[in-house]
Amino acid sequence: MNSKSQIMRDGAIAGVLGAATVALWFLLFDLSRGRPFETPALLAAVLFHGTAQVPTPQLVAEYTIFHLFAFIGFGMVSAVLIEASERNRSLLPSLLILLAAFESLFVTLVTLLGPEFQGALSWWSVLVGNLLATAVMVGYFFARHPQLGEQLFGPWVGVLAEGAAAGTIGGAVVVVWFLFYDLGSGSNPFRTPAMLGGVILEGARNPAVAASSSPLVMGYTVLHFAVFVAFGVVAAGLAASLDEPLLWASFLLVFCLFEVFFVGFASVLSDALLHQLGWGTIVAGNLLSAAGMLGFFYWRRRALQLRSKGRAEVATTPNEGRSPDLTAPG
Repeated sequence: MNSKSQIMRDGAIAGVLGAATVALWFLLFDLSRGRPFETPALLAAVLFHGTAQVPTPQLVAEYTIFHLFAFIGFGMVSAVLIEASERNRSLLPSLLILLAAFESLFVTLVTLLGPEFQGALSWWSVLVGNLLATAVMVGYFFARHPQLGEQLFGPWVGVLAEGAAAGTIGGAVVVVWFLFYDLGSGSNPFRTPAMLGGVILEGARNPAVAASSSPLVMGYTVLHFAVFVAFGVVAAGLAASLDEPLLWASFLLVFCLFEVFFVGFASVLSDALLHQLGWGTIVAGNLLSAAGMLGFFYWRRRALQLRSKGRAEVATTPNEGRSPDLTAPG
């Protein structure tokens, strides 16, 4: 078991890393709009002074201090819960509830104080920042304690890792597909993620308006990979619980449902989006992504089968290849 001081230290370091991640995200977010440090200054003005003000170094410093200590506190509480969950897995839901509350807290705050922010800060930018911070903090805890995943999730930790890898591959395939598609059409190379971000995140009815928005490209890209990783985890759960050929039939059904849902969701949000992109382009990207993920699962299952087969052969022939024991009696 870790000492109490080590637990607090790990939590504090995780909190600092999370705070730095959010600060870097909002710095890039503000720079992409040509308004550096606007977000922390606006948050400080509304939270501590009750009204929006012109960004000043004092406002930036005020919110940075508050932001840092809030994340350190959250990191310490998370570290204590993680250490307790290692000893008692029944406490794991409490840890997940804490993460969910952390994700929703600032989004709720922005929603409640929306009029004060005058459209300068959107709910999705806060959500993306928190997702990135959570990923960095969880990554630090797992790197600091290599056995943490197995202790918390048991044999399912391998399924989660496999699903995350598959989702990352699928998300990357779609990103590359739309990058080449936009370059081939002679438009802005990031036109498609900007339009998708405008429709899904901002509710724009005319996605062409958002075709050159860097903040939307960054925000949509993060959420894009988060959705694909979640989908990959679901697919990995199927791979772990089903046998062939039922497995591949279930895979095809799930991927078809995903395809229909995405195209239908996009068409409900904006008919103009499907008109400008074409449903065939979206379907082709998702089919390539499905092929990449299915190929990864097939390769993983074959590798695991060959590894298990090799271990079984070694176990059944323990003395094969060994020289005889000349010291044995008789």
